Amino acid sequence: MKSYNGKMLSWELREGVLELELHRPPCNEMGAGMLAEVEKFVEALSAKASEARAVVVYSSLAAGFSAGADLRELYQRMQGAPREKWLAGERAFLERVHRAMNALDAAPVPTVAAVHGVVFGGGFELALACDLIIADKTARFCFPELRLGLIPGFGGIPRLKRDVGNAVVRDLLLTGRSLNAQKAQAVGIVSQVVGEGEALRVARGTAAQILKFDAETAATAKQFLKPIPHEELKREVELFCELLTRPAVQAGLKKFVESTEAMPYLP
Repeated sequence: MKSYNGKMLSWELREGVLELELHRPPCNEMGAGMLAEVEKFVEALSAKASEARAVVVYSSLAAGFSAGADLRELYQRMQGAPREKWLAGERAFLERVHRAMNALDAAPVPTVAAVHGVVFGGGFELALACDLIIADKTARFCFPELRLGLIPGFGGIPRLKRDVGNAVVRDLLLTGRSLNAQKAQAVGIVSQVVGEGEALRVARGTAAQILKFDAETAATAKQFLKPIPHEELKREVELFCELLTRPAVQAGLKKFVESTEAMPYLP
């Protein structure tokens, strides 16, 4: 399949580049439906390994790249079911997310995330699974899960630790502060900062540059540069699930769901 048009995302393979467009309003929140379509993309990427030489991931929504997990859906899954049942379901959901993220992370082709606006939580984690992040100057990076008493659950901590110094990781995870695009580049998260609205164009140019060189060399270099931290990723899932059972976290989720603000996850 060279193209796919879903409710929440679409992709197209053209001239050796597989482009993944995220378009679930309001800001590409990852719920069960979107995860199912991401899994289809991962399958397509694997099937097109001999044709796709690079991947570009971007959002066509004005709000930004992605606000992360669908917290309203998470809260709904927890209602009206015994704790053991919803907790097992949440662990299974996180494990599916991790399999999809790991597949993108380990893909044998270079992957480029073109981001703007909100790059929060699971959206930040999706960008971290890519090899390069190109950010327009409006991009902001944050783990808002902390405001609910949670840690990132889609693999963000191990991947961030792999890519940058521990001082940056601790700052983001202990203060809940956000980074703008310039700061994210300064600490090594972002490879390029570009003008507003220019991230996709520059990402496509980067993909075209990648296509000039040998695919096997790129795959070998990527495997050497980006080992998947499997054990830490498994531990992250367990810690997330442990925190999720706390009454304070459930109260925080309830407050978030009942908020009338357009984007209550903003710092």
